[in-house]
Amino acid sequence: MRIEASGLDRAAAHDLLKGCVTPRPVAWISTLGPGGVANAAPYSCFTFLATQPPMVCFCAEPRADGREKDTLRNCLHSGDFVVNVASDDLAEAINQTAADYPPEISELEAVGLTSLPGERVRSPRIAQCPISLECRVSQVLPLGQSGHRLVIGEVLLFHIRDDLYRDGEIDQQRLRPLARLAGNQYARLGEVFELDRPWRRQPS
Repeated sequence: MRIEASGLDRAAAHDLLKGCVTPRPVAWISTLGPGGVANAAPYSCFTFLATQPPMVCFCAEPRADGREKDTLRNCLHSGDFVVNVASDDLAEAINQTAADYPPEISELEAVGLTSLPGERVRSPRIAQCPISLECRVSQVLPLGQSGHRLVIGEVLLFHIRDDLYRDGEIDQQRLRPLARLAGNQYARLGEVFELDRPWRRQPS
């Protein structure tokens, strides 16, 4: 099968890319709206970019009618956001917050999540999440012709559940990260195995 990218419309490219780039970690991006309403939207198009300072990013796509989503608008307003990493027991709540709530409705309240005030940012974090990263917006870059925006943030403060942190690393088995696949599909952590990096192997 060969598919010319130039022949795909926005919806077809969206579905194809999300089926090819998988699995993807899922997180809530929580923000604070101009009226003080806490917003939380699930994003699987996010990753880390740099380490000094720590930097993460997520891609905000416009709504089908071209309007900006609340997350992007709030980031531009407040200049900050929080990345809240979802564990697999939060799958149903994450799915529910994907609904198109109006700006005056808080997704956190609508699905029964608990917000906690940010310490270094105005945006709230989500109490149920095992990891939250308080971030200051560094850059917002336009991408392509579809209205997507890449939001890059500098991590100012890490919130990590105590039992997850071991010798500077995160215990993935205890974290139980939730993964996004394609369509309506999600995945839990399966078999975990280790491979020594080549430069760490001892010569035989």
